[in-house]
Amino acid sequence: MIVLGVDPGLSFTGWGIVETFSSRNKINIVKYGCIKTTSHISLVQRLSIINTELQYIIDTYRPEVVAIEELFFLKAAKSVAAVGQARGAIVLTIALNKVHLFEYNPKLVKIALTGYGSANKHQIQYMIKTLLKLNEIPKPDDAADALAVAICHINTVKF
Repeated sequence: MIVLGVDPGLSFTGWGIVETFSSRNKINIVKYGCIKTTSHISLVQRLSIINTELQYIIDTYRPEVVAIEELFFLKAAKSVAAVGQARGAIVLTIALNKVHLFEYNPKLVKIALTGYGSANKHQIQYMIKTLLKLNEIPKPDDAADALAVAICHINTVKF
């Protein structure tokens, strides 16, 4: 199974592709990165960049499912609105490609990776590095968060 994990954001949308095989209890990292937009261009252009680059990722890696992080509402209203707009563009791109979408709240992602719902960012990143047998923690943080959501999906569907 090929899973695309997405950490939505207007300035930085993290993404990560992992794969797993039902015959083996192993998760392989395929690729990860970040879609970047700048505040110097219009909102419409920024959403268009997110759509275009996400479409390229879907066309290139052909994920069977997409796992996306739900919005976390304890942030400032302005940033929640911006992330919500980016998330809308992401969800629409996924829907138009008819890829199955699964949503996970941040606490569930933490539990799926560490067993602890209040784990900090460093604990999550260490688990990503360990589970994917990487030499270093994936950068930027948004890409690491996207890989965490993808791993959360795999760990959740196993059980």
